[in-house]
Amino acid sequence: MSQAIYVLNGPNLNLLGKREPGIYGKQTLDDVRQLCESVADQSGLKVVFRQSNAEHELIDWIHEARESAQGIIINPAAYTHTSIAILDALSACSFPVIEVHISNIHKRESFRHHSYVSARADAVIAGCGVHGYQLAMQHMATLVGGG
Repeated sequence: MSQAIYVLNGPNLNLLGKREPGIYGKQTLDDVRQLCESVADQSGLKVVFRQSNAEHELIDWIHEARESAQGIIINPAAYTHTSIAILDALSACSFPVIEVHISNIHKRESFRHHSYVSARADAVIAGCGVHGYQLAMQHMATLVGGG
């Protein structure tokens, strides 16, 4: 089995399907995990899928991925707009990074329009709902030679 693609999810994404379904939809984070694993299986890739409400845990997983992954797909959620630390951790990675947002952050409150993570991301997918994760996995497979 090839090295993994880490799919990292930030704060409050554990509430998918329950929190503001008009913005984030009715699918759960487990639905997103299953979607990512399905695309990865078709591409011969492995997924390490994680969620945390803690910034330091996301950073630790990014550091872990540096040693064992081919790429990272990250939905940093609210940390998108605040975390230079996550940007710095991603900048230390030499593999592809794809940033995903379920909602279109550019159609929302002005404080959501800026992403620190975008400065490092090789691609950004926003506003496609959880389908954005599928698009990210497909694109990652292309970037790492699995698709």
